[in-house]
Amino acid sequence: MKAHDNVTARQEALAERNLCVALAALKAPEDVRAFLRDLCTPTEIQAMADRWAVVPYLKREIPYREIHRLTGVSVTTIGRVARFLTSGHGGYEAASERLAESARHG
Repeated sequence: MKAHDNVTARQEALAERNLCVALAALKAPEDVRAFLRDLCTPTEIQAMADRWAVVPYLKREIPYREIHRLTGVSVTTIGRVARFLTSGHGGYEAASERLAESARHG
């Protein structure tokens, strides 16, 4: 995360937490989309969408070059996502599990 000279680490952590709380408060995909469009540039949104798009392929152990062919996402980005999927903070796995759970329960 970008460091701000006039902001303490605690203030930065609180700002990040507040952002997470705001995202968690949005229930409908349309609301999240509107929030992201207000918050991020189109390029930032595309980068996040690209990363998320490769997760199901990585979970199915599809080779990177095949994922690139299917999605257009760079092999470098695919490798970065794979690294965080296996040894990151658990966010990709948590979101994947929640979506699978939601699909199972209708």
